[in-house]
Amino acid sequence: MDSADIAMIGLAVMGQNLVLNMADHGFTVAVFNRHTDVVDEFLAGPAKGKSVIGTHSLEEMIASLKRPRKVMLLIKAGSAVDSVIEQLLPLLEKGDIIIDGGNSHYPDTTRRYEYLKSKDILFVGSGVSGGEEGARYGPSLMPGGSIEAWPAIKPIFQAVAAKADGEPCCDWVGPAGAGHYVKMVHNGIEYGDMQLICESYDLMKRLAGMPDKEISEVMARWNKGVLDSFLIEITRNILAFNDEDGIPMVEKIMDRAGQKGTGKWTAIDALDKGMPVTLIGEAVFSRCLSALKSERVRASKILSGPTVEKISESEKKQFIDDLEQALYASKIISYAQGFMLIREAAKEFKWDLNFPSIALMWRGGCIIRSVFLGEITKAYREHKDLENLLFHPFFESAVMKAQPGWRKTVAKAVLNGIPTPAYSTALAFYDGYRSERVPANLLQAQRDYFGAHTFQILPEYEDDKKKAGKNIHINWSGKGGNISAQNYDA
Repeated sequence: MDSADIAMIGLAVMGQNLVLNMADHGFTVAVFNRHTDVVDEFLAGPAKGKSVIGTHSLEEMIASLKRPRKVMLLIKAGSAVDSVIEQLLPLLEKGDIIIDGGNSHYPDTTRRYEYLKSKDILFVGSGVSGGEEGARYGPSLMPGGSIEAWPAIKPIFQAVAAKADGEPCCDWVGPAGAGHYVKMVHNGIEYGDMQLICESYDLMKRLAGMPDKEISEVMARWNKGVLDSFLIEITRNILAFNDEDGIPMVEKIMDRAGQKGTGKWTAIDALDKGMPVTLIGEAVFSRCLSALKSERVRASKILSGPTVEKISESEKKQFIDDLEQALYASKIISYAQGFMLIREAAKEFKWDLNFPSIALMWRGGCIIRSVFLGEITKAYREHKDLENLLFHPFFESAVMKAQPGWRKTVAKAVLNGIPTPAYSTALAFYDGYRSERVPANLLQAQRDYFGAHTFQILPEYEDDKKKAGKNIHINWSGKGGNISAQNYDA
């Protein structure tokens, strides 16, 4: 009965659509769901007539698979994944492959990778992005884990993945939890992109008094240039959508954002690794602030700010051009920060990551897909060890060109009391990153004054060889001691 190329456990919308995608590409897929009636309904409905084998038990599903057996899970992240793995283990043999395609946190994937390695089972944690439509017609797939599994799953994954200039948006990412790590950062960047677009919408409404239809038209124009992307495209469609009474649907939606946690994971991981991924952090905090709806309503009646000075009709074109440049520059900063974080993780975990492939995987199929990512792919192909995207001539030039509009946009927002946390932090990062000196010298002096946390002397002042490269503490007030605290970086 071993006729299936791969098995899928979990038949929610994403699972069903990915199965149909695989079947369309000539693969036979065995399917299982803990509620077996879902299997029957799937076979009688969307999967009718396709190369899909329905099974009512894990034993039946495993028996239907060709060797090495490949079992993919698209189920809720967390304990459910561990539970299903334990149920599968007695049924599998050395060299069989388990693939977790859910939104698992990368430390869990690393733990499962090590555990299954001890059982001689190959484990792959794969990011899957693109939503329901992507799963059906071509997602972005980010697999990592047991490299030995890649030759067996590569033909299936690269066949069903989205294509960008003919290249599949799927390649091997790296060992252990690398696949889910890259997906986590992808989701963090997604948070940042969405926040930047929302701030653009807010500025157009508040400063220019533009109705949703007109903002939709601006998004449509932007989507034909450097900002061409999935998120700009759907924003255009959202803003053009009216309810049955003719009122734009977006105006009826409560301004309180939800989140599933992947952006928060990215922000926390950035803090743990000491990486200034500020834009994603602000995007997460912006959602948290939005959740304080009742407090914001009270604050709006108590706390005052400047009166918004609306721009005139004659100023509108320049304002929108500046805003486009601000959005473009801020996106560059966000992606530069995201790749800084991935690079730091690769260093910490000793992962040999393929940076051009990561950018290529995000070019199509996924939520952050955009023309812009083609330039990132090109940059890393030209310079494999590129330290920062901002050091590449293309991005250096793009940010330089965008600076005047970017600065005017942020300044105008500040002067009118309109919050732009993502735009503002992107510009603050850029100015901090290009500063040869920042006021951390005073901060280190403060830390040493009250906590004897020590500091180092600048090289040009290291005339005393005993002080060169050393951690120094001095008694600033004459009342403290000369012994430093245990040295640590914080």
